[in-house]
Amino acid sequence: MNGQTPATASETRVKQDLDRLLPLLNAKLTSRFEHGEAVRVGEAIRYSLEAGGKRVRPMLCLLAAESVGASVEMALSGALALEYLHTYSLIHDDLPAMDDDDLRRGKPTCHVAFGEAHAILAGDGLQAEAFAVLASDASIPADRRVEAIILLAEASGWLGMVGGQALDLEGEAVESYGLDHLKTIHRLKTGALLRASLEIGGVLGGAESCSRGALRSAGAYLGLAFQIQDDILDATSDAVTLGKRTGKDAGKGKITYPALLGLDGARQALADATENALCHLQSLPKPESLEAWARYLAGRKV
Repeated sequence: MNGQTPATASETRVKQDLDRLLPLLNAKLTSRFEHGEAVRVGEAIRYSLEAGGKRVRPMLCLLAAESVGASVEMALSGALALEYLHTYSLIHDDLPAMDDDDLRRGKPTCHVAFGEAHAILAGDGLQAEAFAVLASDASIPADRRVEAIILLAEASGWLGMVGGQALDLEGEAVESYGLDHLKTIHRLKTGALLRASLEIGGVLGGAESCSRGALRSAGAYLGLAFQIQDDILDATSDAVTLGKRTGKDAGKGKITYPALLGLDGARQALADATENALCHLQSLPKPESLEAWARYLAGRKV
């Protein structure tokens, strides 16, 4: 590692991955929303997509394809679909009826900038386009496209992300629940789409069944680690650093890892989940970038 610590080496690799892959993603990210009769909705969609963010899900999708020996171009439509789906979920999560947030990625949330009605429609449009971009990619064999679409639907629907959001909202009215229930919420609300990011990249890259299984298992632990770190950051960081309100979970009475386990216990749970993800990644043909991302995400500050 040329004298670098594991954390520094991971940050270096992540930066290299972003430098080479983000231009590929950004070149096509908003092009589908630049021409259409509903101009205001198109503006709201582009505003939300261009707000920035970590692009974690599309990056993991592209790197998963590379990890099984495929080119990133094979997984580009999957990466776009995942970012559309994720951005739709953020727009809707921020609505007053959901998490009621007015700041996202350091900017006014979509409903603050464009009104609730257009924010809802922008999210709806992104959700539909996520499936369209996958279905219409003729460069990918049809059977792989179908499988990727099924994975995306399972991860984002009521048995995945939507169900997790529902349980999270319902949890605000529950006086207490335990760690197992919290894990279920995290597995569905955040973990399902992160797990699907790795698995969709593998599917589009033509991964063999053993690599598919490794990506799915690693993705599940990576999703858990990601949400635990979110809980920790919500409890310890500030709005300027995160680009969104902090302390809102505690303010709404939500149960989080720090609330249940304390900060030290939450950090240990984060380390355990990350280590489990790394163990599964080791079996892949080319795991190095995904391993670096697993370490990086566990130590992220935003």
